[in-house]
Amino acid sequence: MPGKRAPENDGEGLRLMQNSPITATVNFEADGIQHGFLKLPHSHDGSAWGSIMIPVTVAKNGTGPTVLFTGGNHGDEYEGPIALFDLAATIRAEDISGRVIIVPGMNYPAFQAGTRTSPIDKGNLNRVFPGNPTGSITEKIADYFQRTLLPLADYVVDIHSGGKTLDFVPFCAAHVLDDKDQQARCVAAMQAFNAPYSMMLLEIDATGMYDTAAEDMGKVFISTELGGGGSARASTVAIAKKGVQNILKHACVLAGDLDIAPTINIDMPDDRCFVTCETSGLLEICVELGDKVSAGQTLARVHDMERTGAEPVVYTAPIDGLFAARHFPGLINMGDIVTVIAVRT
Repeated sequence: MPGKRAPENDGEGLRLMQNSPITATVNFEADGIQHGFLKLPHSHDGSAWGSIMIPVTVAKNGTGPTVLFTGGNHGDEYEGPIALFDLAATIRAEDISGRVIIVPGMNYPAFQAGTRTSPIDKGNLNRVFPGNPTGSITEKIADYFQRTLLPLADYVVDIHSGGKTLDFVPFCAAHVLDDKDQQARCVAAMQAFNAPYSMMLLEIDATGMYDTAAEDMGKVFISTELGGGGSARASTVAIAKKGVQNILKHACVLAGDLDIAPTINIDMPDDRCFVTCETSGLLEICVELGDKVSAGQTLARVHDMERTGAEPVVYTAPIDGLFAARHFPGLINMGDIVTVIAVRT
């Protein structure tokens, strides 16, 4: 029988008619614990018939909600992978009611390389959704999450940190959504994760994000920023591990009481929260993460590296608030984020 013909010039229709090249070595519908791979064929100089093997764990026991945990959306962010490899090694099917899908290294080529983007195609996984089953390696991974894993999930938790170029106060985040009932469910999950800070996060550009893909499907979606600098701290790993357990309990997949400590609620009301560098040079940060700042206060100076005697360019707080994020390396370029200011609520 001939296949259904897609409307002419309907790129979305053609995309949806294509099967994903990724196959799972686990059965998402089977009870028990399964450790396996999302297998993505990748022919390259070192392996003519090779595959990218993305680790995945599925834990299932009867019926109940599905929680999808992801780390390594950006490959130089480590709290998520550490917490999720730990969860995959310790979770027991008899302890849960429902299903838990764990992908510690979502953009696996980037995770292996320790880079934000894929070394294969330079793809930023968190900017290419809904992906493309016939596109680049990164687009193929996004497409699999878009059409296979996200539809299975009720709760989606994507664990980020600042990577090599940013450092944050450790927060869990939800977004302002048009659907206020959905937003309320996301905020409740954010509060249940119980990071030291709980942020209503304003994205610079939400187009192509995993977050947006999940939210557009009506999922309860939360993410985090747990420190940064291209490594993980004991304190931020502990936040991630506690948050994962709290979400499983919040979703009623795992029994028990949530481990709740005080959290500071913060918001990003508008674009003034972002301070962008308009020069390049040697960065001098003048306040500490978590400090209270006032409009007009000096946050950073950027020094000319090429000559002595020049006055540094001064960057000041555009609003009163809390010093929530900073550029991490000691050198900064035009267009980089210098700082992010949030407002306590």
